[in-house]
Amino acid sequence: MILHGYWRSGTSYRTRIALNLKGLNYEQHGVDLRRGDQRSETYLRLNPQGLVPALEIDGAVLTQSPAILEWLEETHPAPPLLPSDPVARAQVRAMAALIGCDIHPLNNLRVGKALREGFGADQAAVDAWAARWITPGFTALEALVARHGDGWCFGDAPTLADCYLIPQIYSARRFHVALDAFPRLLAIETAADAHPAFQAAHPDRQPDAD
Repeated sequence: MILHGYWRSGTSYRTRIALNLKGLNYEQHGVDLRRGDQRSETYLRLNPQGLVPALEIDGAVLTQSPAILEWLEETHPAPPLLPSDPVARAQVRAMAALIGCDIHPLNNLRVGKALREGFGADQAAVDAWAARWITPGFTALEALVARHGDGWCFGDAPTLADCYLIPQIYSARRFHVALDAFPRLLAIETAADAHPAFQAAHPDRQPDAD
């Protein structure tokens, strides 16, 4: 498997976590979003949308991290990242979607660039924009973890929800978002900091990191 991604991309980060949790070996090819590598002819042949990540597998290319993570769960079911109970599976997927649909897309690199170039936002304004979406999302997630978590987002082992959460906490810190109101989420971050799969996926440990 070849993972095309960017070291600081939240979607690439969550994909690395899932691959590591599954114990899978993969090569990494860096796509520098700041240089515009994602718009190169070579990369667009892999992913016409020009986004990361893209995962090459047996002559096929998978794009969009939710689809990649679901494929990983279907083809490499152990250890599971979704519970066996259908209701519990839906609850974990909802926690992941809370981040993947309602928080992350609003504070990724493309949006930050649009705010700066199209609306004259300085870094303080970009940080405030990110907090505007991260804070209410984390407030809801904190309540869901209180309801369902037992050391991780759902239960006592990492799930898809944790694959989404840890990169979003990393992003929140980059945008200087206050996190003191989310002790359960911070406790999960502490657990992830001690887990080899999460450690190996950290942006600072990637071959293309600054």
